[in-house]
Amino acid sequence: MTTETDQARELWGGETRKAVDNFSVSGERIPLSVVHWLGRIKAEAARVNAELDLLDAEIAERIAKAGDEVAHGRHDDQFPIDVFQTGSGTSSNMNANEVIATLAGDGAHPNDHVNMGQSSNDVFPSAVHLAALAESTDKLIPALEVLHDSLARKADEFKDMVKAGRTHLMDAVPVTLGQEFGGYAAQVRLGRQRVADTLGRVGQIPLGGTATGTGLNTHPEFAARVRAKLSQATGLRIEAPEDPFEAQGNRDALVELSGALKVVAVSLTKIANDLAWMGSGPRTGLSEIALPELQKGSSIMPGKVNPIIPEVVLQVCAQVIGNDTAITIGGMQGNFELNVRIPLIARNLLQSIHLLSSAATLLATKVVDGVEANEEITTRHAESTPAIATALNPYIGYDKATEIVKDAVASRRTIREVAIEKGVDEETLDKALDLRRMARGNSGNSG
Repeated sequence: MTTETDQARELWGGETRKAVDNFSVSGERIPLSVVHWLGRIKAEAARVNAELDLLDAEIAERIAKAGDEVAHGRHDDQFPIDVFQTGSGTSSNMNANEVIATLAGDGAHPNDHVNMGQSSNDVFPSAVHLAALAESTDKLIPALEVLHDSLARKADEFKDMVKAGRTHLMDAVPVTLGQEFGGYAAQVRLGRQRVADTLGRVGQIPLGGTATGTGLNTHPEFAARVRAKLSQATGLRIEAPEDPFEAQGNRDALVELSGALKVVAVSLTKIANDLAWMGSGPRTGLSEIALPELQKGSSIMPGKVNPIIPEVVLQVCAQVIGNDTAITIGGMQGNFELNVRIPLIARNLLQSIHLLSSAATLLATKVVDGVEANEEITTRHAESTPAIATALNPYIGYDKATEIVKDAVASRRTIREVAIEKGVDEETLDKALDLRRMARGNSGNSG
């Protein structure tokens, strides 16, 4: 259907030109995933309108083919409007109508035919919801699964490797490196669940509400039939909203998804920071693990290696948390029957999904999979932490154990040496200061 001539010319019309002139703001266009979903919705809408005898079958077929081409990214260059545009996304909806009408050819009208049974107010947010649903389902959740599995494998590999625990960045009772990595894996697993828990509501789209939620100028069966076709074609769970006016007037489901993404970003920040701390050194840091050497760390200091991927992850997480703030503000600013910050929400939400998907995959494949533990150092740290005296509390009491700790720290001797000096017998020390038993605690969590 598309020719080289089509690719060389502008397929849009007057409304798109006005929008390009009016919204010279950022130079950043709306996310292409939203463009593709606009094309998909327009294609299925044309087919449904033909089935309902509302649209000539031959014109409908040409519109549907054009919409399919847009959905498959064949006309991405025909969507030039800045993402910071009218808050309903009307300009981008009109852009899609004009491009598809031009591609469909003679007799296809952008409003009367391509936009039949629709309004920007229900179609554009529907496209944003479905883009977020698809990107989360197809990219983010699998990426989090990759990271979870990578961390879980390391938790098993390091399950018997005892090390010093740390709270407040200060020495604490021993744990195993496996327990720490198991905790990271659980953070990612719970983050994945949080994202997944929002997607049922993200998949409830306002299509069929037209201008205000009443469904004016739409056939009663239109929305249900289009949703069914979209679900069948993509395998996504796409449903009617619980209430059409709720769905039209706010974007709470997208705000909720963004909140789950923020939690994932908080978790990845914790994990990336811990990995960088444990890998610090090689002489004056903790040096408990070695991160893969990926590139030179300094243009002046020979041999320096930096935690570059954890640093990338930390920057990504900061951006996602910032995006969530913008999304929250955007979600607050709907009035009466329509939220009018949808392009802002789309831009930030889809960027967050993309960034987290990429960062999770990088962290797994370029860092966690290649992490090596320095067992000599982890064991030395576990044996030397004064906090192991905690295990003596049941035998000698808190106050006497405190005396032993203070003396050990001041004299730079081990807890065992000082405890023997203060009259604690070897049998009690052997029983109390079993580091692996100490790491298991009373819960049996060995890794």
